[in-house]
Amino acid sequence: MKPAWDQLMSEYADSNVVVGDVDCTSDEAKNVCEEQEVRGYPTIKYFTAETGPSGEAYNGGRSFDQLKEFVEDKLAGGCTVGSEADTCDEKEIPYIEKMKAKGEDAIAKELGRLAEMLKTAKMAADKKKWMVQRLNILKQL
Repeated sequence: MKPAWDQLMSEYADSNVVVGDVDCTSDEAKNVCEEQEVRGYPTIKYFTAETGPSGEAYNGGRSFDQLKEFVEDKLAGGCTVGSEADTCDEKEIPYIEKMKAKGEDAIAKELGRLAEMLKTAKMAADKKKWMVQRLNILKQL
């Protein structure tokens, strides 16, 4: 499992997907592992706007190809500025154009506002997903 996981970390090192690991047998990681309710090893969890801060358990295959397929299906992708026609939906494309027209200062201000809201606001999953999509777009502009 470890070689496949390390390969997955390398594969997504320069992407919008963060792949990491925590050694729950070490004293330094005990708090994180308790917070995430890790009881057995290895435990794989993934985190999205829909899963919230506690994440979701991954119970799929453990080979590199199986892990990569899951990442591609569930975690990677999203709207890429510059390739809007191929990667963005009908809600994201007008948002990109709107924010481009507003300029860098407005983009920076909106990025800060949304990032803060994401940390503190309670919202429905669909609203949170749209907020994460907008943050992804703003980070690319």
